[in-house]
Amino acid sequence: MYELIIHDYFSSAHNLQGYKGKCENLHGHNWKVEVVIGCRKLNAIGMAVDFKILKKYLKSVLDLLDHKYLNEIPYFRKKNPSAENIAEFIYLRLQKPLKSIKNITLKKVITWEGQNSGASFYKK
Repeated sequence: MYELIIHDYFSSAHNLQGYKGKCENLHGHNWKVEVVIGCRKLNAIGMAVDFKILKKYLKSVLDLLDHKYLNEIPYFRKKNPSAENIAEFIYLRLQKPLKSIKNITLKKVITWEGQNSGASFYKK
């Protein structure tokens, strides 16, 4: 099994509803997002998929979040825009375009709200 890992960044603001502490106030992060792709079989030239294609799909999802107040995005009206839920949001939006690529699977999305704190989402 092979794993490919790509990452990109976005900036956004949010506040956590029901949280008792500083994060209940409006604040922002420069998020790092990592995506892990699995592949069992390489193509004829020894690649799972061109990184350029993966990065394009990730960028299109991150554009939905970049320089936005996350609490105003419909998905986050029902769920707190926590690192965990942001990872899930990105994962769910990457699933469909990545299904069109033969022999790969989306394994995990990791969101980092700083250098030392992150959360991941994956499906079993």
